[in-house]
Amino acid sequence: MNVIVCIKQVPDTTNVRIDRKTNNLVREGVPSIINPDDQRALELGAQLKENFGAKVFVVTMGPPQAKEALKDAISFGLDEAFLLSDRAFAGADTLATTYTIFGGLKKLEKQIGQIDLLLFGKQAVDGDTGQVGPGIATRYGYPLGAYVVRIEKIDFENKELVVVRRLDRGYEKIKIKMPAVLTVTDELNEPRYADLPNLIRAIKYEPTTWTLKELELDPKKCGFFGSPTRVINTNIPPARKGGDIISKNEEPEKAVEKFLEVLLKKESIRLIDSLKSLLEGDN
Repeated sequence: MNVIVCIKQVPDTTNVRIDRKTNNLVREGVPSIINPDDQRALELGAQLKENFGAKVFVVTMGPPQAKEALKDAISFGLDEAFLLSDRAFAGADTLATTYTIFGGLKKLEKQIGQIDLLLFGKQAVDGDTGQVGPGIATRYGYPLGAYVVRIEKIDFENKELVVVRRLDRGYEKIKIKMPAVLTVTDELNEPRYADLPNLIRAIKYEPTTWTLKELELDPKKCGFFGSPTRVINTNIPPARKGGDIISKNEEPEKAVEKFLEVLLKKESIRLIDSLKSLLEGDN
């Protein structure tokens, strides 16, 4: 059984900067991490390898420094990692991204055989579109299980999965025939810490890199020039102020008084006259 985990290296969200000329995130010189939801997909891949003997491969598209994300992914105990990297891939929207990743997956299939299961995080913290996993499912024509929170059954012999996925209101249990694509949420699992042997292997590991030429892709469908959408504006939300804290050790009367003082400071909250009088000591 062949499982592919597609990941993305994203900027650490505590160090986000924006290029005002392009309205894109500045990635150079910014600390990067594996997208948090993708870490859940990696953990699921590791569990499938341990429990079912699956071969698990990791794929990402990005600049050369994305190799570090692939090394981190290998520390989960996975088999091989592949980087799709070329200047022609820069500035891609989700349509161009899925075109490039699909090209990489088709090349990988020529080496390993059919892919049985493709795993993605539900969305990346930088783009936040949630479109790449569904886009790959569409290009393959495979069934999609989106926003998966639990795997209830895996039957590789009959090529069948039963998963629970999150909806806007509640949850839904669905049966999916493989090959299939899953996008997973942070409810699915808790990513592991690498053990020493896998950590040492990851440090020494060198991912395979494929360029535009090696993937034999159409440059007009890649990167900025292959992207029909443009980012018009990007803003960083203002930092939130710390909240008011009322200690549990305070006397009840003092705690209530402090609570009312806080409410009075909020312009959006109007207290009835009796509460104001109580606070001012009129009662």
